[in-house]
Amino acid sequence: MAARTKPIPSVWARQESGPDQPALSRASIVRQAIAMLDAEGIEALSMRKLGARLNAGATSLYRHVATKDELIELAVDEVFGEIAIPDAGGAGWRVAAAEAARSFRATALRHTWLPPMLGQAGLAYLGPNLMSFTERLAALFVEAGFPEPSGAIDALLSYVIGMSTTEAAWLTTVARSGETEASFIARLMPAAQQAAVDYPHLAQAQVDATIDPAEVRESKFAYGLEIVLDGLATRMPTGGVDH
Repeated sequence: MAARTKPIPSVWARQESGPDQPALSRASIVRQAIAMLDAEGIEALSMRKLGARLNAGATSLYRHVATKDELIELAVDEVFGEIAIPDAGGAGWRVAAAEAARSFRATALRHTWLPPMLGQAGLAYLGPNLMSFTERLAALFVEAGFPEPSGAIDALLSYVIGMSTTEAAWLTTVARSGETEASFIARLMPAAQQAAVDYPHLAQAQVDATIDPAEVRESKFAYGLEIVLDGLATRMPTGGVDH
């Protein structure tokens, strides 16, 4: 007897169940899940807690979302819809790519659970918002004349996701402290000053960060982004739209 083919483990590979109570839909479930993730983080998200927030039983939830993994796929795809990728147009690929990178970072820092979830979200890339994001980014580099647009996308996203993951983890730690970022850093200063003898450059970076932590993070991101874009520019063939 032939073995039964296992279903593809993704919410995008199956149809949503039939109608349920009017107030409950996949969209409303995802909205509440994102609100929970933003407020409490991935550890706090469960189907039971989500059902309580929606005044719905588990059975009703499972008609729309079969597992927590599916819920994460849906939440990831939903927030990807917030990322703006402008048309290169007259501004050129570099300006458009930089704006897309900054929009990605801003979205990741609004939803600090997003960056670490990207490596655990199963087949989230099949979602409509994420596919649209990738398609628009590909169009930007193709229209600019890059010989290997997928490589350009990988380079840009690797930088943005890496930096956003580090920032998101830091901001999550700060939020859990109940302090502002500046006051939290100020409390770390004695340890930084003690380490100054052995690690003078790192200690100075800690001092600089107390001036305006958000501005320091923004500046670091912008500096690294320019280096990535400079590197991509060297891959442009003669005649490409290198602006």
